[in-house]
Amino acid sequence: MQAAATKEMTNLELIKGAIAAKMDSASFSSWIAPLQFEVIGNELVLTAQNQFSADFIGSVHKNVLSSVAAEFGLSLSICTRRGVVSQEAVANDNNIQSYSMASCVDKETVAIFDTFVCCEENAFVLSACKKLAAGSVSFSPLFIYGVSGCGKSLLVNCIEGAAAGRTIKMSGGQFVSEFTRSLHDRTIFAFKDFCRNCDTFILDDVQALAGKKATSEEFAQLIMDLRAAGKNIVLTANVAPSNLTGFDRRLQSLFASGLVADVAAPTINVKRTLLMRAGVCSDVADAIASRIVGDGHLVNGVAMKIKTYTELMGQQVTMDIAQHLLADTLQKAKTPMAMVKTMCEKLGVAYEAVCGKGRCRAVVLARQMMMAVLKEATNLSLTEIGRVCGDRDHATVVYAISQIEKLKKTDLVLSAQMNQLIVDCK
Repeated sequence: MQAAATKEMTNLELIKGAIAAKMDSASFSSWIAPLQFEVIGNELVLTAQNQFSADFIGSVHKNVLSSVAAEFGLSLSICTRRGVVSQEAVANDNNIQSYSMASCVDKETVAIFDTFVCCEENAFVLSACKKLAAGSVSFSPLFIYGVSGCGKSLLVNCIEGAAAGRTIKMSGGQFVSEFTRSLHDRTIFAFKDFCRNCDTFILDDVQALAGKKATSEEFAQLIMDLRAAGKNIVLTANVAPSNLTGFDRRLQSLFASGLVADVAAPTINVKRTLLMRAGVCSDVADAIASRIVGDGHLVNGVAMKIKTYTELMGQQVTMDIAQHLLADTLQKAKTPMAMVKTMCEKLGVAYEAVCGKGRCRAVVLARQMMMAVLKEATNLSLTEIGRVCGDRDHATVVYAISQIEKLKKTDLVLSAQMNQLIVDCK
């Protein structure tokens, strides 16, 4: 009898080894290894700890399991443990072990929607976030994307603060870490239940899952289960779903299956409002907002520096103090002459030739382009533009701008050059 039991155990180990050889190690460790293997008659019986696990294995891995069972002359059955009281603790049994987030994960400060300074470009995404926070929506998952510092994390913090019911919020890095820890601690099923037991699930920086196949598969199943249960899902990333790298097409389409909305970078008015909310004087905020080249993180850093200076030195920050205090941050003011010299370098003409009396075709075209750029990028009058470009009169400037406007309609290369020069001069 002992010999028969030993033989059966050997056969089960052979079956497990055959299954492991046909699957990637992460999937085998996560889903198959925790199962209870038995051979009853001519049937291989795999017992899972809960119905979710049995359903997932049956839908994703059944073909592999059936083929291995057939190799041993067995049929396949996948079931759940019902009414069985184990004599010893089973590491994956949710009735025995529970899951909780690692204590080292810091809880971020919950924000309210009024803290998000909204410009016209961001009115749509802000309205979508408010609608989702108010209750269940039909456009889940809400996928929010934008460059670093545009306010994505602030928006999801606002959703977390306003949403009713239980909300789970993780960063992409935290999800990877917690998923890996649950595999190591053999609490994967408890981790799955933890993530699904919510009304709103938020994942900030989904790009952190790129290239991690097992984690991405688990997250894809989580999205499908939450959506099927009518739960809200919010995802953020630095690019649109179609531009995410490290994800297969199936995951990209899953991310884009709800509402995709972008968050625009802070405008000058948004930067000015952020500075004034932090206590910066209105005249200083007006003067430096346009010279902060960067995202919302940099604006907050500038505001914090000014606020700290005021507290430590006991005096208000004037424009002169701000110029000195923020010398490493503020973009140097561009004078019209500096703009012209920069454009000369980019167009490959000499500054002396542009401001001189030369009439060769290349110089004339470059001069006309510079006049048109200064008209678009600055508040200079036509007389001032003529003075900067070699003391040209008003009529010459008007003619030059009209010529460039005509050329832009037919010359796409020149039009692209003009647009880039205008952006560089602003």
